[in-house]
Amino acid sequence: MELTQGTGPVAVGVEEEFHIVDLESRRLVPQADSLLSQLPREQFVAELQCSMVEANSRPYARLVDLAEDLAALRRRLVAAADGFGLGVVAAGTVPVADLESLKVTPNPRNENMLDEYRLLVREQLICGTQVHVDIGDRDLAVHVGHRIAPWLPALLALSASSPFWLGLDTGYASYRTMLWSRWPTTGPLGAFTGAAEYDAMIEALVRTGTISDPGMIYYDVRPSAHLPTLELRIADACPRLEDVVLLAGLFRAIVGGEVDAVTAGRPAPRVRTEVVRAATWRAARSGMEGGLVDPLDGTSVPAPQLLQGLLERCRERLEAAGDWDLVAELAQAALARGSSAARQRQAFSRGGAPNVVDTLITETRTNIGWLPGAGPNRSHQHRPQ
Repeated sequence: MELTQGTGPVAVGVEEEFHIVDLESRRLVPQADSLLSQLPREQFVAELQCSMVEANSRPYARLVDLAEDLAALRRRLVAAADGFGLGVVAAGTVPVADLESLKVTPNPRNENMLDEYRLLVREQLICGTQVHVDIGDRDLAVHVGHRIAPWLPALLALSASSPFWLGLDTGYASYRTMLWSRWPTTGPLGAFTGAAEYDAMIEALVRTGTISDPGMIYYDVRPSAHLPTLELRIADACPRLEDVVLLAGLFRAIVGGEVDAVTAGRPAPRVRTEVVRAATWRAARSGMEGGLVDPLDGTSVPAPQLLQGLLERCRERLEAAGDWDLVAELAQAALARGSSAARQRQAFSRGGAPNVVDTLITETRTNIGWLPGAGPNRSHQHRPQ
């Protein structure tokens, strides 16, 4: 990827994780191998659990091209699942799962993790959306990752899609965040002098046996362990494709703004890690239906107000990338719909957990006929579903 922040929009890519469910029982089933046998291995990979698969987009400078690629990946995955009578769900959790019937994907790394972390691995039945933004300079990635931490809870709230866990309404919009936070290497990325200090920290964690390799660094945002990117990891998997595209556009703009700030020599805002952790908990608890912590003054504001403010803050970067019209449209549509967590609770009130799963399956298939230039309100340009 040759683009740089100074010459135009940098490349952005997405990794999406999906649950596999039985259409009759609506429960997770360990059928990843069946689906992967019908899918190209360069784009679809196994996950920690046999009940999940991951789809990997290519990197794109144009957000609409990323959207088309993500839609094509979903189409292929849905078609493979249809062939086996299965459903796929892009959400942080599914309402009901039988821990005893599910297994980790067999390989030495996963089996070592199961031996070391025990129930933590067994309960890792959660899916996320990871967004990669190209930053070829690892020192810069470390600095930017710390600077953007206060804005990441807003992206979590936008993605919140995991209110149910093992048959219960948890009271959270993103209970995936609560499950994820139990790992020893999660939370906001701290301040480091540069990549050398950051990498030395990882080496120390490996030496202590706390983690087995750099891939087990699970901070809300991190310099990727295998790509020249800064990787967003805080977000739940999003049932609707449009919300994935919105996250990608906003995250790239946030990163770009802080790259400019570092380049200009502007100091990082002084925000304590404890405050960012609290803001993340607030976002996980309430999603888009409650109050969020405003990173600029530390006050509680309605989530839609904070998202509108973030959108305006990113406007210059979005306009420079040619993304403003699309991202603004996607943001307004997301606010009008409310969070996935709220929609799932509405579905539960109408038909219990089975209706929640059916709703998630339907939303995961929605707008996967995306065409270049087609925003969510231009349905006449979408291929038939």
